[in-house]
Amino acid sequence: LTAMGEPSMDPSISAADSQEDSLFSMMDVFLISLITGLFTYWFFFRKKKEEVPDLPKMQSVAAPVRDSSFIEKMKKTGRNIVVFYGSQTGTAEEFANRLSKDAHRYGLRGMAADPEEYDLSDLSRLSEIDKSLAVFCMATYGEGDPTDNAQDFYDWLQEADADLSGLRFAVFGLGNKTYEHFNAMGKYVDKRLEELGAQRIFELGLGDDDGNLEEDFITWREQFWPAVCEHFGVEATGEESSIRQYELVVHTDANMNKVYTGEMGRLKSYENQKPPFDAKNPFLAQVTENRKLNEGGERHLMHLELDISNSKIRYESGDHVAVYPANDSSLVNQIGEILGTDLDTVMSLNNLDEESNKKHPFPCPTSYRTALTYYLDITNPPRTNVLYELAQYATDSGEQERLRKMASSAAEGKALYLSWVVEARRNILAILQDMPSLRPPIDHLCELLPRLQARYYSIASSSKVHPNSIHICAVTVEYETKTGRLNKGVATNWLKNKVPAQNGSSSLVPMYVRKSQFRLPFKPSTPVIMIGPGTGIAPFIGFIQERAWLKQQGKEVGETVLYYGCRREHEDYLYREELARFQKEGVLTQLNVAFSRDQAEKVYVQHLLKKNKENVWKLVNEGMAHIYVCGDARNMARDVQNTFYEIVSEFGNMSQPQAVDYVKKLMTKGRYSLDVWS
Repeated sequence: LTAMGEPSMDPSISAADSQEDSLFSMMDVFLISLITGLFTYWFFFRKKKEEVPDLPKMQSVAAPVRDSSFIEKMKKTGRNIVVFYGSQTGTAEEFANRLSKDAHRYGLRGMAADPEEYDLSDLSRLSEIDKSLAVFCMATYGEGDPTDNAQDFYDWLQEADADLSGLRFAVFGLGNKTYEHFNAMGKYVDKRLEELGAQRIFELGLGDDDGNLEEDFITWREQFWPAVCEHFGVEATGEESSIRQYELVVHTDANMNKVYTGEMGRLKSYENQKPPFDAKNPFLAQVTENRKLNEGGERHLMHLELDISNSKIRYESGDHVAVYPANDSSLVNQIGEILGTDLDTVMSLNNLDEESNKKHPFPCPTSYRTALTYYLDITNPPRTNVLYELAQYATDSGEQERLRKMASSAAEGKALYLSWVVEARRNILAILQDMPSLRPPIDHLCELLPRLQARYYSIASSSKVHPNSIHICAVTVEYETKTGRLNKGVATNWLKNKVPAQNGSSSLVPMYVRKSQFRLPFKPSTPVIMIGPGTGIAPFIGFIQERAWLKQQGKEVGETVLYYGCRREHEDYLYREELARFQKEGVLTQLNVAFSRDQAEKVYVQHLLKKNKENVWKLVNEGMAHIYVCGDARNMARDVQNTFYEIVSEFGNMSQPQAVDYVKKLMTKGRYSLDVWS
């Protein structure tokens, strides 16, 4: 524009020269105004243009280039071990914290890190730090998938062509042997880092949650550290010692408007709801229906409907709904009484490491009551590190020794922990009750207990039919332990008591939706075989609703086959009327139900599959049907899969290994999907 301004001045000057002896005409006034305006515009614009080269400098000051660099953070804080965690339920994060705390015993300094918060391409620079090591505690989620917070890291590993030849690493995987892709994420990270040139300094650890994950971790850890010592030429500096990570601050005159009352992220987010809704910002959904599904029996099976109107939450059939439950108030009160604490004391636990990204173990400031109700897991048996830290507070030497023994890596200690804590299902309250001399400060207990996690349920509705509500099908968990105590499932008993009401928190459920790969075929004409006994029927109610809706839209809908199972026909046959209606309307083309206890010999869904094996093979082989399995991973899903191996082997004229390969290929192509739990 500066260049444009200059030529426009020349004609105006010549016009003024030609009339220098005459009075200003209107044209002169106009031209002089134009000159002044253009000159002013040019002057200010030129000034702005001169400032442009300085802008990049200003930006570099405001936003450091390495804002997400764990290398810079490690250098700044004198750390040489970084422990990354891929965690969905908090266990991998807990293990990462324990490993990073261990480091000080060997004259090293560790930090636990969420891969979501850092640029992992910096791994190639870790060798800049002396005696540096990267450890990865990686959980596997769903069907061999990375956890939400490790998704970006996983994507980077797949695409990376980085040279990691200077990187030293070790991996501990957290998985469950009942799942098809046992520890897939841990195995992949271990293999891929080696492919990129990194040096493994200790073998891959494979933790199995179906067995004893805690023992697997301890066994790996007690061999891991000697390998680290040998590699770096360092020695243990002493016994494991109790080091507090947080300091207690009690707020005597707290402004209650600034105190957390159960929110997961933003303060007052439950009073002032703002989308988008996710794990850190759940939506408070009203329960509009809560009915018992079963007609008899000891169990309580229920159907709940959550209102998501005006939330902008979208879901698909097959997705999961996550709900944040609250602990039973009677358990919370008993912990307060045993520890002689005023639970309504408002406090904060502040991280002693000022450089840490995690300022508090849970939202602070808050009250002990809120922390124990909404933020901390008080119902699961505590892990050995919690017992070790608590031991110092037992005034009886026998109790103190017992706690230390259970936290040790000795075979006798592991056996005692397994029998007295794990198998007896002793939670923290039971341990405090059974060890009268153990009375820890409540703030240290709150620091040690893991976070209370969201619970996931397969959505039992279709958004095509129910765009403003999400349906849940669940069974309340309740059992007697070996010590004679009655243990209740946190979430299911909390949901059971959610009564539909016009208003009030008694009917509100903090929730969000987690996307799933469990999807109906793209073409409605593709046949589907659904296998879901018990509450495993949940996603299939959504699938059938959607197929019915597609049929109403005039679409050609393929065969829709359901294999369902329950204990007794007149006791726990879930959604009986709905299924009968769908069958009558011709949407559900086959309804096969196994009643396991209505006759002398138990009959399960896999028996019905074998009975109809010819039809099953025809649908799979000729109809290109998609197979879906939902429910128990430990027995049902494995038995169903073995049945498919038999059917494929028999009708496809294949050997057992060929049949296994055939089914595995169906999985790879997305034609055999699992939504299972153990």
